Amino acid sequence: MKIAITIAYLLFLGFLGIQNERNPDADKKIKQEELLHQYYQLNLKIFSKDSDIKDVEKLFQMFSEDFTYVHEEYGGVYTREDLYNGYSRNIEKGDYDGSIYDIRVFSVISGKDALAVSKRYVSQTNPNPQQEDGEMAVFEFKDGKIFRITEYW
Repeated sequence: MKIAITIAYLLFLGFLGIQNERNPDADKKIKQEELLHQYYQLNLKIFSKDSDIKDVEKLFQMFSEDFTYVHEEYGGVYTREDLYNGYSRNIEKGDYDGSIYDIRVFSVISGKDALAVSKRYVSQTNPNPQQEDGEMAVFEFKDGKIFRITEYW
């Protein structure tokens, strides 16, 4: 009986392996979601009082060379250089004071080389954001890096 269970278990694991081989995008999606999580964690570090330019440099290692950030409500399209200069300027001025202390992700929808995210910054002025207050962002990926972030809030 134990042998039959073991064989059935091994066959099941083999089936899962075959299913994963049939869907090579599954690993890519997992890596993209990990990248998304790392992006938000590094942003939280940058938003803290003790952040420095090294934290910004770690964040920018996640971006492709032709990365763009799009936020129509805040001025439109920003190049990688524009965004880097903005982060640097905010650190120099001491604008990152720890008032944003968490990021609540309500949902993630995956598409072809993209993730749509409903999230909200948790701050001293908004310590308990609700899902209906979520802000949408779309992350696009290319060659294992973040290629574009488009904010819709």
